[in-house]
Amino acid sequence: MVANDRREFQRLRLAKPILALLDGQNALILDIGISGAFVEHYGQSREGDRFMLLFKWKGSDVEFVCEAAHTMVIRKTGSADVSHSGLRFVQPVGDAEKLLNDMVATFVGKVLAAQKANAGAIEPSSSVALVDLGGARRARTRAFLTYRLRGGVWSREMTESSSQPKEGFTVAAYEDDEELESLCQAYEAADEEGRRLIQLVAALSARTVKKG
Repeated sequence: MVANDRREFQRLRLAKPILALLDGQNALILDIGISGAFVEHYGQSREGDRFMLLFKWKGSDVEFVCEAAHTMVIRKTGSADVSHSGLRFVQPVGDAEKLLNDMVATFVGKVLAAQKANAGAIEPSSSVALVDLGGARRARTRAFLTYRLRGGVWSREMTESSSQPKEGFTVAAYEDDEELESLCQAYEAADEEGRRLIQLVAALSARTVKKG
């Protein structure tokens, strides 16, 4: 997978692949995020091909219409090709988006907790609470907050873009100030991978902002 692909999709590297069905055939999800997945599957595909991806989370079906962003054959098994494909989520089926957000937030929380922040620092795992906050304010929130870390100093600005900055994070504008302060401390204490995961959780928050 190319480096900018992982940056674009903000995917979580899975320690244990998730069993899935890709157009009804067995597949393994190797990475997953809020916008796409990286999947090992049988057969060849082409950029732009569409598939149905189905997997389970907490006993419920999670299903998306997906589009191949890139793909390559990695080996041959008997008469079958085995490929790795980066898939974009195009359309959720039922509650798939809600279930996916819950799954990603849960996985990120476990990874960040396992990383163990430096002695005395706030654990980065506190950041996963973001996706559960601000329910009463969501309906009227249309903006985002971007926090940038430069030279050890944080800056904060209201923005109309949900993009994640190079150093820092962007969340929905309704998030609680105390939670965001904790998130800043968690970000400072985290390593490079931990910071990437914090941005992933921030992206979950930003995704709740209703457009229009």
